[in-house]
Amino acid sequence: MAEIKIREIDELSEEISIFTDEQFSKYAESNGVDLNYEDFIFAAEDEDGKLVGVITGRAYYEEVQIGDLIIDASVRRNGLGSRLVEHVEKEYSGKGYKILTLTTHGFQAPEFYRKLGFELEFVRENKDPKLSKYFFRKALS
Repeated sequence: MAEIKIREIDELSEEISIFTDEQFSKYAESNGVDLNYEDFIFAAEDEDGKLVGVITGRAYYEEVQIGDLIIDASVRRNGLGSRLVEHVEKEYSGKGYKILTLTTHGFQAPEFYRKLGFELEFVRENKDPKLSKYFFRKALS
């Protein structure tokens, strides 16, 4: 086998995206699993077109996983975060996905996700409770 080098990549290229998608899909198929893979990004803009919120993640197998939910401080606590999460729920309900999952830290939003109906699966405790990691799930219809 020829020498294989490992290098850091600064930006996700189209070549890497295609390679990842093809290999991920081939491996799932070779194991008899329906991949059903899709990345998502939904953005919220104010009336001037300024970006004020983003929710990202991916859907694969039977799961929709929220990666990040970021809301600008100027518009927090007005329901925008809830609206973005609900948008993801509506977008992926009825498409073969069974659960919506996410992780958050103690200083971020565990109570917010509980209020949205997410069930706590597990907490990975940290000496600093603000850095404890919370794993949540919610059934999709």
